[in-house]
Amino acid sequence: MGKMEVERNTTGWAARDPSGLLSPYTYTLRETGQEDVHIRIICCGICHTDLHHTKNDLGTSNYPMVPGHEVVGEVVEVGSGVSKFTVGDIVGVGCLVGCCGGCSPCERDLEQYCPKKIWSYNDVYIDGQPTQGGFARATVVHQKFVVKIPEGMAVEQAAPLLCAGVTAYSPLSHFGLKKPGLRGGILGLGGVGHMGVKIAKAMGHHVTVISSSNKKREEALQDLGADDYVIGTDQWKMNELADSMDYIIDTVPVHHALEPYLSLLRLDGKLILMGVINNPLQFLAPMVMIGRKVITGSFIGSMKETEEMLEFCKEKGLSSIIEVVKMDYVNTAFERLEKNDVRYRFVVDVQGSKLEA
Repeated sequence: MGKMEVERNTTGWAARDPSGLLSPYTYTLRETGQEDVHIRIICCGICHTDLHHTKNDLGTSNYPMVPGHEVVGEVVEVGSGVSKFTVGDIVGVGCLVGCCGGCSPCERDLEQYCPKKIWSYNDVYIDGQPTQGGFARATVVHQKFVVKIPEGMAVEQAAPLLCAGVTAYSPLSHFGLKKPGLRGGILGLGGVGHMGVKIAKAMGHHVTVISSSNKKREEALQDLGADDYVIGTDQWKMNELADSMDYIIDTVPVHHALEPYLSLLRLDGKLILMGVINNPLQFLAPMVMIGRKVITGSFIGSMKETEEMLEFCKEKGLSSIIEVVKMDYVNTAFERLEKNDVRYRFVVDVQGSKLEA
């Protein structure tokens, strides 16, 4: 078993109740198993899902909870059965740390759809212990759910790709939308949306950002390279764009009408839902029937897609637009995220932060 000096106790920042406030929390990591990788965490992105879970918005939260599922770190120990990684490798861990391995999705390497998947945090591992996330000094993860960060890619840039990046990449890959010349829309310009623009542009698409206000117009067109920008309530412009798009990636995480966006799709166009919304969404059936349009969904991405996406981003020189913060700023970052006050992803400098009380 290859290893550096390894400490089994670690400190993270955990939420204790639905207030969502994070504070130092010390706990014990499990022993590094035969196929496990022990990782010293360097940095971790902040996802909107972290906000939902820490505040128990979905009613499934268990405390104390260390959030964070966009984890980048250095391998400090590997189990005897680990073949893909060695001590010193820079690696990433995303939303999942386990699956059953025997169901139909698992057999197709689509572990994100496994009914027994194990989340990086706010879940229970196969040993009965709670899983804890990346706002911590270290983590132990099965090698299947660890990916190598491409050489030369900055760690803080890599972190958001492990959730936001693959979430945008997966539907474009799965639904056959990687070919150039397509016209697509990105609805909502947050962490996933801004990566959707960058990835779609790198695939050779004409990309229109659809937003609720003009606040992000300049950034979308100049910084992200979008071709067009439309406010969803601008009826004249929406009418002008009717029947023009092959797909729309809908990243909006709150309740919203679907009809205005269905009208933008051409024949066989796809509205791909990605926002986690607890209230039912409605649409008029003729909006889908006339044009043979599809309302579908996509959920994060598989480990294979994560590896593909990282290589794609390296090849195309893509990076996320981030704001790096220390751990003692994390509660403020969560408050700002709740107000959409971030361009476009917070990344916590875990290695450079004081985690202990």
